[in-house]
Amino acid sequence: MASFSKITQILLISLIFHSTITQAIDEIDDLETYIVHVDPSDTSLEELESWYRSFLGNSNPSRIVHTYKHVIKGFAARLTPDEVAIIQKYDGFLHARPQRQLPLHTTHTPNFLGLHRETGLWEASNYGEGVIIGVLDTGISPDHPSFSDEGMPPPPAKWKGKCELNTTACNNKLIGARYFTFGQGTSLDENGHGTHVAGTAAGSFVAGANSFRRANGTAAGIAPRAHIAVYKVCTDTGHCSESDVLAAMDFAIEDGVDVISLSVGLGQDPFAFNAISLGAYGAVKKGVFVSCSAGNNGPSHGTLSNEAPWVLTVGASTVDRKLLAVALLGNKEGIDGETIIHISNFSQTQLPLIHTGFCISGALKGINARGKIIACDRTEEPFLSVIREARDAGAEAVIIMNDETEGDTKRLGAIGFPTTQVGYSEGLRIKAYINSTSDPTATLSFKGTVIGDARAPIIASFSSRGPSVHSPGILKPDILGPGVNILAAWPVSIEGNANRFVFSSGTSMACPHLSGVAALLKSAHPDWSPAAIKSAIMTTADVVNLAGSPIEDQTLKPANVYATGAGHVNPSRASDPGLVYDLEARDYIPYLCGLSYTDREIGMITQERVNCSQISSIPETQLNYPSFSVLFGSDVQTYTRTVTNVGEANSSYAVKVSAPPGVGVVVEPGRLDFNELRQKLTYQVTFTRDLNGDKFNFSQGFLTWSSTRYEVRSPIVAMMIDWEF
Repeated sequence: MASFSKITQILLISLIFHSTITQAIDEIDDLETYIVHVDPSDTSLEELESWYRSFLGNSNPSRIVHTYKHVIKGFAARLTPDEVAIIQKYDGFLHARPQRQLPLHTTHTPNFLGLHRETGLWEASNYGEGVIIGVLDTGISPDHPSFSDEGMPPPPAKWKGKCELNTTACNNKLIGARYFTFGQGTSLDENGHGTHVAGTAAGSFVAGANSFRRANGTAAGIAPRAHIAVYKVCTDTGHCSESDVLAAMDFAIEDGVDVISLSVGLGQDPFAFNAISLGAYGAVKKGVFVSCSAGNNGPSHGTLSNEAPWVLTVGASTVDRKLLAVALLGNKEGIDGETIIHISNFSQTQLPLIHTGFCISGALKGINARGKIIACDRTEEPFLSVIREARDAGAEAVIIMNDETEGDTKRLGAIGFPTTQVGYSEGLRIKAYINSTSDPTATLSFKGTVIGDARAPIIASFSSRGPSVHSPGILKPDILGPGVNILAAWPVSIEGNANRFVFSSGTSMACPHLSGVAALLKSAHPDWSPAAIKSAIMTTADVVNLAGSPIEDQTLKPANVYATGAGHVNPSRASDPGLVYDLEARDYIPYLCGLSYTDREIGMITQERVNCSQISSIPETQLNYPSFSVLFGSDVQTYTRTVTNVGEANSSYAVKVSAPPGVGVVVEPGRLDFNELRQKLTYQVTFTRDLNGDKFNFSQGFLTWSSTRYEVRSPIVAMMIDWEF
């Protein structure tokens, strides 16, 4: 029960604030949704709502938009700036700020990730059975076959959620659906994004999935027997409410989800002022794994969203499937490109080829395009307008050539006109050919779906890169997943038939792949913490492509660690990692103190009172993370890590180091000997900058603990603290 002083304060605040709210009726146009943090200290969960409402006065309960229990201690309310100024004077107030809008960041990928029926991790985890994935997005299309519950068991007994659809829409696959203030009164998806990501994470097996007859096969989510709970926090136009995201995460924790999948982001706000960071901490505190997209602002450095170390930050890469459409030039050279809609009867007769400059509206003005193939340079402007103009001008086909920023990344759309999209280097070859002859010609040859691109995975140009702005001592992104031209469920057919699958690209599509992987691991290892699951994913990741060469970026050159993170997810290996780097929620408090957050700000994150003067704060790199990001201001730095044995009871590991160029690395001890499961051992790593070596902004390497069965790999990045990325 609350103390007498707190009850008295509630009554006094109610009386004082009543008159202020009454005066504010004339200022109703100034109302804005604020997220208000308060000190819960000695308030029980049962009393929280009364405590929150006391800040507004009991006469105005309708001003409250959301009250929160698990993600923060506070509420969202419609207020005027003057009212906020009054609230700030009350005991128990911590912080208030206006909410912001968050942008959205989506057959073959399970096979590409090594997941196959009746074997391996799918079999060991029973396809994710018993695990609940909460998807926060634009809603869902419950009648899509990807959400059929054929053969699905009922949800686990812990499930407390609800279905805000009609009584028949939810089932044993789609077990819950909620909407919030931005949900426009329904959990249904009119945008498509939410349906796509939910199907990617945990869609059921659907035979005959394709888009315009491309990539035909059986579609399945990464965890096809996991349950799905949907929380609609975004409008049909893709705008997502910050207060709704917090409310949805709060409900998801209360409802009993195991994994939260968030393909939205807030940019680069400090953790104490970022709704996703705040909500995710509350989730992890309750044992819920949180997977987030890294953002689509690459390829520049320092462009990440969702940087907090308690979330899994997911970048995007390609799969080994191509929708091949070859430009056959008059010099007999074939230039590989891709397109979704293939024209089976396109003439193989060579046609005049012209370069019209940029793929923008008006590019064909004054140009005779009839009977010709148009080659144009892609820009940020959507190129559909130039496709329409080419068609209307009587052109026969269009070759879209990527700019240097896009490189080899081809984000495809369904274009009902003969088209191929080629990478930057291929575009240079086409332009060189055009400039080499007075009579350039070409035709297009549509080859269909081709599996087996040995260069895959290639990092997408748009995938946001590290370093983390607010915590460069933590390497981000954490991991890569498939995010380019991903085929998954869609609310309606764009083909005018019964087929409801489309291709989509973005880190939004990569994130649910990892949410599904986390569900599989949670099913196979129900006792693993969110940090242990993350560690298993990171330390077993692939760092080479299918050809055995280093993973490349959009330039087709080896990618750096700020693009790859730990590497590309390998679900089967992640299920049996040998060792894990574990963390509990309280382990982040010394880390946050070391980042110089105030006690009040840390209290907003952790929902408890914190006094950093009484805590031994740690530098960022000291956090027990599965990677090392060393910030060189001082020339010698030493950090420790603790690993937990989840492999073989009696096992020995020897360390192998590939030191970043210009950095010396010494590990002590060089051998770890375990004699039981769950045993923890600690090692120390000293990093020394070579003052006589070449100067660098950053340099990368890795550290691996090897036994007769396991390879536990941690990436290392050494970064100069004065690098202005």
